Amino acid sequence: MPGTKYFDGEMPADFSGSWARDYARGDNVNEVFQKAIWELGKRRERAGQGLAMPSDRDMSTLIPIARLAEIITRPDELTIAQSEHEILVERRDDFSLQCAFYDGVAKPVESVFGKEHCGWNGNRLISVHDMPDGLQVMHRFHVSDNRRELRVITTVSSSTAPMPITISHYYWRYEKPPRKFACIETLSMKRVCSTGDLEL
Repeated sequence: MPGTKYFDGEMPADFSGSWARDYARGDNVNEVFQKAIWELGKRRERAGQGLAMPSDRDMSTLIPIARLAEIITRPDELTIAQSEHEILVERRDDFSLQCAFYDGVAKPVESVFGKEHCGWNGNRLISVHDMPDGLQVMHRFHVSDNRRELRVITTVSSSTAPMPITISHYYWRYEKPPRKFACIETLSMKRVCSTGDLEL
């Protein structure tokens, strides 16, 4: 996996904060998919395999990869918590990403989705999910020097697909408003409200 295996001192970049998708920039998944089809067709043409159209087999394996890339890159908000040893990327309506580093060395994290391992390429964070059946999802995070802009490049690949699908999105850092009151009804205290997590 690209990236360094060791870093000394603080992490090379700080991604912490709340991030909202910048829809005026970044890739459109349909355009990315059409470019992939065009590239596959040109490959067939160069190989002397007829018309510049991908084969049915290529299409049957590329379409699921493109759909998965669309789903994975759909969240419009990211909340990133970063400590001395861990980075947790919470994505609205999707599973979180977690990178763990101890003594400057990345530690793989097991989950129901497979094994996640992380690394650094300069000040860029790289998260790689190895999933069953040769499926791999790679996220590359890069924050601007003023920490106002975050770029996330996601690549989905498979051992059975003819090529990977890569989608790039941009996010702006923003301050989250205070949490609204949450209320629950109890037998002993009737209604209890709080701006934090409620416990019974």
